[in-house]
Amino acid sequence: MRPGPRQLLRGQGAGPTLARGACDWLPPTSAEPALLPRAKLGPRQLPSLCLLLSAQLVPSAGPGSGRALPTGATEQRGCRRQWLAQSSPGWAMKVEFAPLNVPLARRLQTVAVLQWVLYFVLLGQMSIAITVMLIIHNYWFLYIPYLTWLYFDWHTPEQGGRRSSWIKNWTLWKHFKDYFPIHLIKTQDLDPSHNYIFGFHPHGILAAGAFGNFSTNYSDFKELFPGFTSYLHVLPLWFWCPVFREYMMSIGLVSVSKKSVSYVVSKEGGGNISVIVLGGAKESLDAHPGKSTLFIRRRKGFVKIALTHGASLVPVFSFGENELFKQVDNPEGSWIRTVQDKLQKIMGFALPLFHARGVFQYNFGLMPYRKAIHTVVGRPIPVHQILHPTEEQIEELHQTYMEELTKLFEEHKGKYGIPEHETLVLK
Repeated sequence: MRPGPRQLLRGQGAGPTLARGACDWLPPTSAEPALLPRAKLGPRQLPSLCLLLSAQLVPSAGPGSGRALPTGATEQRGCRRQWLAQSSPGWAMKVEFAPLNVPLARRLQTVAVLQWVLYFVLLGQMSIAITVMLIIHNYWFLYIPYLTWLYFDWHTPEQGGRRSSWIKNWTLWKHFKDYFPIHLIKTQDLDPSHNYIFGFHPHGILAAGAFGNFSTNYSDFKELFPGFTSYLHVLPLWFWCPVFREYMMSIGLVSVSKKSVSYVVSKEGGGNISVIVLGGAKESLDAHPGKSTLFIRRRKGFVKIALTHGASLVPVFSFGENELFKQVDNPEGSWIRTVQDKLQKIMGFALPLFHARGVFQYNFGLMPYRKAIHTVVGRPIPVHQILHPTEEQIEELHQTYMEELTKLFEEHKGKYGIPEHETLVLK
């Protein structure tokens, strides 16, 4: 008697078998494919045939891809619905869902990082949209007082900001730090009577190491650098977003403008650190796993500010920053990179096409991977104050900085998973 579609799906006749009550679905044995072409199936039976063929065509391509199960064996993690999700002729993607019994601590870490990602990706645009809607619907009693306040408060992000100890102490940031986790390593003590400029490298996609170490109160910054206050500088355009700017300043973020950096490092008494992600938006387009490409050769403004105010320079390299996300391949000269470069020049910020994992599965989404970040603070470069530095003086100090940055990378790369043959590319 010829097997019908239901019999095929239940493992009767020529095809895969599924034991009653079992979760593992076995693909056909080597002898079973020969029976399939001989079976004369009607139109209603074609879906079953396609299902069987697709199960046989899933190739073995190493970790992360679909793979055929051995004949007569069961695999604990595979089940019939997993094979159904993979069943397509040729290559297929295996979706790995997060288990239901995830510890509460890890769930809280995921929530903390999720809000951080949405905070950068959506909150600024949403704040602008809400303000526009209030104006359109004439909620004047809400937007007029705030816009008046905004007018008088416009320059605060360039004058040290307005941080809130309560927000910086949220337990949320502890879970954020533990998600990756993020570590801060000191190589040499700093003099709290001086001001410093930390050059942070690389930018990565969202500069998670810079934020976790220098904006929240749950890193080891206070223990490693007692007597110092850090200011993380970000793009000025983020402070153009109503309401959103208040939240940014509350966690210690300030503008990266020349006026803002000068304000921090010119404070008398010392103990202030300007943290600048020197590669900026352009460097984020080169943030690919396994690569160490920095956009630094043309960035000399920070050197001039350091000379003008006598602030020492300190190179900082964050190992693991580029491993948090994957990015669509965009080599120099490709049409994708050309469009990204043009948009970056027009808007002032880059649009890297990145992806990583999701909240409930590990294969795709905007959540960063759980990769350890080790942010190493290098040796300070003493800088003597020169009120009007020449181009030669700026170039000399800039060259010294790049040499110290390269030394820092070479000294520590082996400790944090970078192969010895990997070199730092300075563009």
